[in-house]
Amino acid sequence: MSTIHQKVTFAAPPQRVYEALTDGVQFAGWSGAPAEIGGVEGGGFSCFGGMITGRNIEAVPGERLVQAWRAGNWAPGVYSIATFALAAEGAGTRLTFEQAGYPEGMGEHLKEGWQKMYWDKIAAAIGQ
Repeated sequence: MSTIHQKVTFAAPPQRVYEALTDGVQFAGWSGAPAEIGGVEGGGFSCFGGMITGRNIEAVPGERLVQAWRAGNWAPGVYSIATFALAAEGAGTRLTFEQAGYPEGMGEHLKEGWQKMYWDKIAAAIGQ
């Protein structure tokens, strides 16, 4: 099974990065698209106007977020596991991201999407 592994740093503390990922209002603000998401374990989410949906499997504020994550164009019932691990690095945050279990042939598209649609936009909103 293929896995995406990315590391990015942000010029904001881990709690701030966590909130950017789990607060629906903030998520919609930096992504520019409707989002319904929260930082509650077991809670469902929908972002980018429903193109991405899933459920929070684990939610540890300021430290870790694990999601059952899927794109709307994937076959019904197909979910990947997306893990966001946050660690303080100086005054900022090092985010270590992994995604496993996505459909074959989607790796490059997903890698580019995480960079363009998540990391670049979060950095623009909270600092990198």
